[in-house]
Amino acid sequence: MKKVYIAENLADAHLLKGLLEAENIDSEVRGEFLYGVRGEIPLTPDTCPSVWVLEDSDYERAVELVAVFRRGDAPERPGGGVWRCGCGEENEDPFTECWSCGRSRPAP
Repeated sequence: MKKVYIAENLADAHLLKGLLEAENIDSEVRGEFLYGVRGEIPLTPDTCPSVWVLEDSDYERAVELVAVFRRGDAPERPGGGVWRCGCGEENEDPFTECWSCGRSRPAP
């Protein structure tokens, strides 16, 4: 398990976690419970929420995705940013579930 990102807030950490999971990289957010006591403890990289990849073999790819995340770009995917669900509905690339039926995006 390796740390790939120190977030400014919980939303930032969970956005990156979602991006990693969309790329089939298992990750977890640590330090969530410390966020609630901000102001009572010093604000340091150790007390900020952080994102960790669970498999060391995913580390390099995760670091690349963190760089994309920091730039604010979306990772490139085949298919031009749109995927078609089994129900026939077209969904935009960042979404991992169909807006119409709720099914998960099929693996590429």
